[in-house]
Amino acid sequence: MRTYFIRRLVLMVPVMIGVSIIVFAILRGIPGDAIDAQLANAGQLSDAEREQARQALGLDQPIWRQYLQWIGDALRGDFGVSFQTRVPVIDDLRNRIPVTAELALLTLMISITVGIPVGILSAARSDSVWDYVARSISVAALSMPTFWIGIMLIYFLSRWFGYFPPYGERFNIFTQPRQNLESMIWPALTLGLPLGAITMRLTRSQLLEVLRQDYIRTAWAKGLREQAVILRHALKNAMIPVVTVLGNQLGFLLGGTIVTEQLFSLPGVGRQTRDAIFQRDYPVLQANILFLALVFLMVNLLVDLLYARLDPRIRYS
Repeated sequence: MRTYFIRRLVLMVPVMIGVSIIVFAILRGIPGDAIDAQLANAGQLSDAEREQARQALGLDQPIWRQYLQWIGDALRGDFGVSFQTRVPVIDDLRNRIPVTAELALLTLMISITVGIPVGILSAARSDSVWDYVARSISVAALSMPTFWIGIMLIYFLSRWFGYFPPYGERFNIFTQPRQNLESMIWPALTLGLPLGAITMRLTRSQLLEVLRQDYIRTAWAKGLREQAVILRHALKNAMIPVVTVLGNQLGFLLGGTIVTEQLFSLPGVGRQTRDAIFQRDYPVLQANILFLALVFLMVNLLVDLLYARLDPRIRYS
C-alpha cells in the first residue's frame, strides 16, 4: 500500500505539469487579454499606453518565456499578483478556499445523510410505496438545475417566512457557528439535493444488484436478521461505485460552485474564478485551475485507497 501511495504521488507531478502547460496555452490563445478587459470599463488608450500596460503585466514577452517564469515562481509558492486587485494570488486563494471547502463538505454531508439511508430503504422495500415515493422525489431533484433550486429557496423563504439568507458575509465557524451555519446551509442544500438524488439512486441500484447474489441468499438461509444482511454483508460491496461518484462530486464541488456562490454571494473559489474569467485575470485563473486539478488527483487517490477498505479482495502493490 505504501509503495502504491508513493507511486501515485510521483505520477501526479507530470500530470500537474501537463495541466499547467495546457491551461497556460489555452488562456493565452483566447482572443484579447487583460488589457482588453480593462479597456472595456476604462475607455480608450493610445497604442503607446496600451503597450506600456502590457509590458507592466509581462504580456509582451514570448509565451514560452512567460510560462517558464510563471512555473518557476509557482514551484516556489508564488503564483503572481492579480491583474485586477494587485493582491498576491496565493493570499487571496488562501482566504477563499475555506469558504468553498466548507460549502463542499456540508453539501457532501447532506448528500450522504439523505441519499444513502433513503437508497437503502428504497432497495430493501423495492416496488413498495416508499420506493416509488423516493424514486419520484429523486427524479424531481435531478430534473431541477441548481440555480433554479437556489432561486426557489430564496423566494419561498422570503415570500412565506419573511426570511432572507445572509449575503456576501463570511462568519467564522468557531466564533460564530450559528451565523456561519445560517449562511452556508442554504447554498449547501441547493447543491446537496441533486447530489443526494444521485447518491440515492446509485445506492439503490447497486444494493439491489448485490442482494440478488448467492452469498446474500446464503445469509438469508442461515436465518440472519434483515439489518445484519443488508448493513453487514451487502452494503459494503454496494458502496464502491457510490464512493467513486461521491469522490468525483467532491472534486467538482470544490471547483464548480461558481453559480451557487454567485447566487448567494459567497466569497469562495468559484466566485473568484467566475470574476477572473470575465476580467482575463490570468494569474488567478491559472492558480485556481491548478488547485482544482490537484484536488481531483488527491480525491481520486483517496477513493482508490478506500476501495481496499471496502473490499478485502482489492490489494495494491
